[in-house]
Amino acid sequence: MYPANQSFLVLGLSRSGVAAAEFLLSEGAETYVFDDVRGGAVEKAVQSLTEKGAKTVNESLLPELINRCHALVLSPGIPVDHPLAVAFKRAGKAVIGETELAARYLKCCVLAVTGTNGKTTTVSMLAEMLAAGGVKATACGNIGVPMLSCRNLAERDVAVAEISSFQLETLSSLKPHIAAVLNISEDHLNRHYNMENYVYLKSRLLKNQQETEYAVLNYDDSVVRGFAEKTRAKVVWFSRKERVDGAYIENGSLFFRGEEIVKIEELALREAHNIENALAALACAKLMKINNEAVAKALKTFKGAPHRIETAGVVDGVTYIDDSKGTNVNSTVHAAQCMKNETVLLLGGKDKGYEYAPLFEALKRTKVVRCVIYGENAFKILESAAKAGYKNVTLTEKFDYAVKIARLLAARGQTVLLSPASASFDEFQSYEERGDRFVSVVRAWQEEERVRAEEERLRIGAAEDFADDARNEEKNEESE
Repeated sequence: MYPANQSFLVLGLSRSGVAAAEFLLSEGAETYVFDDVRGGAVEKAVQSLTEKGAKTVNESLLPELINRCHALVLSPGIPVDHPLAVAFKRAGKAVIGETELAARYLKCCVLAVTGTNGKTTTVSMLAEMLAAGGVKATACGNIGVPMLSCRNLAERDVAVAEISSFQLETLSSLKPHIAAVLNISEDHLNRHYNMENYVYLKSRLLKNQQETEYAVLNYDDSVVRGFAEKTRAKVVWFSRKERVDGAYIENGSLFFRGEEIVKIEELALREAHNIENALAALACAKLMKINNEAVAKALKTFKGAPHRIETAGVVDGVTYIDDSKGTNVNSTVHAAQCMKNETVLLLGGKDKGYEYAPLFEALKRTKVVRCVIYGENAFKILESAAKAGYKNVTLTEKFDYAVKIARLLAARGQTVLLSPASASFDEFQSYEERGDRFVSVVRAWQEEERVRAEEERLRIGAAEDFADDARNEEKNEESE
């Protein structure tokens, strides 16, 4: 499908929606845009696109575009069972996403990564490995950079794409040279309805691959291991537990097919889940013929993805950790297991359709001593805590309240961990915005602490000066 002289409706003006609209306009397509969200970012996007030739429509006119438009371009945040998407399908029209547009037009090699957890970290690691090996590589996709931004890359260049289940709903043409599936656990069930649908969507990343491509799969995950039977690609494994044909651990080092790559003690990130991510990334890098030194260098210096177990600051002896990217149970459990000191955990947000009782069972075996629960799904989480017999909980309504309460509850030497096990969309546009809000609050407290310390220093200094003056005055009186 070539967009010139055709008509498209772009529904949803997120980063990917804007990128899709800009691409269609640049190719000469008649482009309609609509987003029912109102606000600064959307209004600016609409204005910018209108200046470039896009046509805005009112909601009442959307049905008229079903016959006029050749396809609906759906932003990932909008489900495929949206009434307008259903209407387009019934009319025999295509419903695609920005990622699908990119898949049809990219000239460069594509390495694609999906899974429930670890996608952003693995994509970032892999991009750094490729760069260290002299390859021009761009991290894109669900990481926050639209895939269409890579359309000008040359054939010798590489797009390293993070692919979410939302993107896979509207993706049919992508044929990655390497497709990696990291792990699969319950997530987004409010969107996909059940695990069967979710697992199927993840497997779609492999469906177009042929015998000349590679599928990098997690041997330790039984669901992912089953994907080996669903692909025509060459299967390369990674495992923390077994010696496999691919990437594995042996004698305290990461190996690939018999070659030692790097010692675990040399890694910048040594937590179990990050070692798993490193194994997946290095397997992909080695299949791309990147030398061992470049792979090791990247792993020794990689500092982690934003909002993933990052220290936001220390206030009054309490360490604040930003793990806003922890949007499901497994991710939050991983974060909690990384905590070395007693921890107050911030939980809640937009529900994603799964049960939280397993989370509280797991928390009993961590350093978490209390949970502050907030957000749209607060009562559901509270019920799960009760079912699990977990009693150390505090309930509040809003995110800001929860952060302030956590500060009151945490004692010097303890940690406050934001790892909500929930989406952010009840109060925020993204997990990034939620994490940024957390960091900004902590930094404001740090500034208050600095000001107090400075005032105390000045007060003590003034008192000492006064005392010195008094002593000098006494000496003068004695000498007289």
